[in-house]
Amino acid sequence: MKKLTTFLWAALAVGNVSAQTFIQAYQDRANLVSQTNITTNLQQFSNLGTKTTGSLQNANALTWLKNKYTSFGYSASQIVEDPFTFGGTSSKNLVITKTGTVYPNKYVIICGHFDSIYGPGVNDNGSGTSIILEAARILKNVPTEYSIKFIHFSGEEQGLRGSTHYANNVAYQNGTRVLDIKLVFNLDQVGGVMGNNNNIVYCDQDMAGPTSNNAASAAVTQQLRNCTALYSPLLTDVDPAEDTDYIPFERKGEVITGFFERIRSTYPHTSNDTFANTDPVYIYKIGKATVGALQHFAVATSVSSIVLGAKETVSAQSLEAVSIYPNPSKDTINIELPDTSGKDFSFEITDLSGKSLLKTANEKTVNISGLVAGAYIGVIKADGQTAVRKILIER
Repeated sequence: MKKLTTFLWAALAVGNVSAQTFIQAYQDRANLVSQTNITTNLQQFSNLGTKTTGSLQNANALTWLKNKYTSFGYSASQIVEDPFTFGGTSSKNLVITKTGTVYPNKYVIICGHFDSIYGPGVNDNGSGTSIILEAARILKNVPTEYSIKFIHFSGEEQGLRGSTHYANNVAYQNGTRVLDIKLVFNLDQVGGVMGNNNNIVYCDQDMAGPTSNNAASAAVTQQLRNCTALYSPLLTDVDPAEDTDYIPFERKGEVITGFFERIRSTYPHTSNDTFANTDPVYIYKIGKATVGALQHFAVATSVSSIVLGAKETVSAQSLEAVSIYPNPSKDTINIELPDTSGKDFSFEITDLSGKSLLKTANEKTVNISGLVAGAYIGVIKADGQTAVRKILIER
């Protein structure tokens, strides 16, 4: 997680969108980001506990990540563990490589840390982790001119240990650059807080030394702002890059950028950095911006296709378009299904552990007055599809 900075960037805007062209295929793939997958990933990440570097929980999180990539169809040769030690602590980064079609030896790195401290770290940094997983799932079989490395770093909370090791010993060896990096795109603490008006995201820009890479960072950060405006509903602001996993690369002269939440949560680094205290819809929106930007940076094909790796097709008529409102709510919630869905549907509310608390069938207005204040999960099933949403009840 980045340190709190007193720097305030005055310009709040979507950026110079005219500098980049909208590509429908990029939007189609950004639209494949699944709110259900984001929510499920956050829950699973939370259930893994406090992932302190070197702990069993940290190792279990690494295994969970590996299993995710295997389920997406990535091969064993694409999934590489990168071990490192500091003091008496040992841990591993996870590196997944997708080879480019034109520049196979030049890499766009998208990264974020999966370790946590004092709590499950659902915002810091299950949020970034869940988005990277979605981007990897969606782009698995999408040709990109540049290679992509999806990297999950450990040891960030102990002083950027994993990313420092990777920059110093993999990207560079004995001070010599051996990995041709186009740019490093980092996601850290993008979870927001449920109930906030989370409609702005920070785009991180290099404003410190060495100064040789500052102009290039400013250019890619502007491109990130443009992509966010083109492929998501979010506004952007600029934040100076600091104290997260792109910094070891920045110190070596690499070009960096990244996302960070605009309204800063106070929960990270506490036991309250939980699923209940994040905003999955905000994470979903940043996920769409991320997929759009990653395609731009890696130069994805502009031929539109929505067929995913395991013969999975996401339809524009997906149940993902379901809306539950108001949220937060007090006494009743309304369920609005896509116009194309069937008339029959079921709705269930569970607690965060999965215990069923309320079930209805074909009711578009649901009485929730019997539930105490707190965070819950709503599960909608219709036409053989399932959508999962976080629901906040206030009293």
